[in-house]
Amino acid sequence: MKDMCWRAAPGLRATLAILVVLFASMILFASTGRAAASAPNASLSLAVVRPVVRCQDLQSTDLTAIGGAGSQISKASETTSNGTKVCSVEGTLAPSIGFRVDLPVESWTQRYMQLGCGGLCGRTSLQVGAADSCPTFTAGGFVLASTDMGHEGNDTAWGTNPQKRADFAYRSLHVTSLAAKALIKRFYGRAERFSYFNGCSDGGREALIMAQRFPNDFNGIIAGAAAMNFQVQNSLYHGWQARSNTGADGKPILLAPRLPILHRAVISACDALDGQEDGLIAAPGLCHFDPATIECTSGATDTSKCLTANEIAVVRKLYDGPHDPRTSERLTIGGPQYGSELAWAGLYVPQANNQPLFSSMISMQAMQHLIFENDPPADFKLADLEFTRETFDKLRARHPLYDATNPDLSAFAGRGGKLIIWHGWADQHISPLNSIAYHDALRRQMGAAKADSFERMYLLPGVYHCSGGEGPSLIDLVTPIMTWVERGQAPDAIVTRQDTSTHEDGFGQPSGPPRGAKGASAGPAPNDAGPPPGMEPLPSAPVAARSRPLYPYPYIAEYKGSGDPNAASSYRRGKPLATVTVPAWAGADFYEPYKPHP
Repeated sequence: MKDMCWRAAPGLRATLAILVVLFASMILFASTGRAAASAPNASLSLAVVRPVVRCQDLQSTDLTAIGGAGSQISKASETTSNGTKVCSVEGTLAPSIGFRVDLPVESWTQRYMQLGCGGLCGRTSLQVGAADSCPTFTAGGFVLASTDMGHEGNDTAWGTNPQKRADFAYRSLHVTSLAAKALIKRFYGRAERFSYFNGCSDGGREALIMAQRFPNDFNGIIAGAAAMNFQVQNSLYHGWQARSNTGADGKPILLAPRLPILHRAVISACDALDGQEDGLIAAPGLCHFDPATIECTSGATDTSKCLTANEIAVVRKLYDGPHDPRTSERLTIGGPQYGSELAWAGLYVPQANNQPLFSSMISMQAMQHLIFENDPPADFKLADLEFTRETFDKLRARHPLYDATNPDLSAFAGRGGKLIIWHGWADQHISPLNSIAYHDALRRQMGAAKADSFERMYLLPGVYHCSGGEGPSLIDLVTPIMTWVERGQAPDAIVTRQDTSTHEDGFGQPSGPPRGAKGASAGPAPNDAGPPPGMEPLPSAPVAARSRPLYPYPYIAEYKGSGDPNAASSYRRGKPLATVTVPAWAGADFYEPYKPHP
């Protein structure tokens, strides 16, 4: 029969051949279309470009036009960074912005990535987050750069200087991008094809700052767990969390060894609400856990499986956040979400009652010279902070300087920019409600269809601040943003992996092996000093190595009902169960368009 078909007229044979090719092409197209979002390397294949000058020649590059008089390069030498042979350049942009740029000597694929800096910065770090096994990164395809944002170390005395405040808030990020691109052009004899920004925590705020203030600097931006409400976050949020867990004697009330009691109760009550009992809460908005269910009976002598009335009162305050005592108006956008309880350890719940609260340190440090137009008196204590609308309104003056909540991204979107926002549902430092509020504001401001054309948000169940936690936290968002920017293919499912080798260090940063080819962590670079003694959080319970797909908010991953529950292939897009309504609060207007500080 087959021979008879192929002995048919030549025209018929040609027609059949064409049909076979078309059918095969359709299958291939459908297959690649479905896999585009999670393909290992679906970005453009760009030629490797090699240097046209020596590394040491870059030391004479004039940066005066970018940073002003006094800007200079202090060092340009070949070394190895992130496993790649690079020309590493260090310098200063006036008046005191330190920066570093690493330019691959043998592997540059015409891409530039600038990295954000966590906390109040004060250092340069080129450790890349949200790039788990990203092929382009591990192959050394990016020029990488970062800045110390205008100061060194953690002392906030620089906050008394208006220029240095502006440098930290936004200017250092822009001039660093200009300097890095100038070095790229000189070293390789050509400009980059594509540029990206990638940051978490304050690095996430910086990422959004670039989209809002400097829409021409980057083609693609990844903003993780953004401290976008910098003013409120570093004063009322952390101040409240610390004060809520401080008794009349000045000692903490709730201690870390008690957190597993609370966490187990929350998981028991809410784990199954997302459709699967897996120890993770993928839809905290459905959880209505009442801490009173684990309150010890009056006069109980055995409290090993319950929390005391005083401890329950603290828990309620930590979840809820501060309200003006006269009007009951909410003063922060929200607290940590259900499922984050173990991560509270080391931040606002210490290991022992003779240890300080890290949240208190964060709040006091920022309030000394950064937050208010007029600094508090020298003898100001956290106990003096008033949680009122009057205090909140004092934060408004510098809202246009530091905050990154402006939803008008028309200029960024208009030039084809793409934005991925991501946040851990169990983030203890910055409530994911911040990211949800910004995602919602973008859609209100620009329209849902327009917002969908350039922005996606992913929320990671069980993941702490920027990394770690009980949920799969190893993720590559760099490849999806490249695919979107370079090929126009918007991301959908993105696979995450369980990190079984690291734990959080109390600063919301991972400790453990370096990130890179063997599994880049989602978060920022570790703090060199490490956590103060007693501020380490409780380690997460051991979990099996597992992978799980993430879908754009508000969709969750749904178990198919068969197959290995620890394998991503056993899941599909589920219902939009992750939807959360952001509560009314004093800063709701922060998410409306505003004129940024000049």
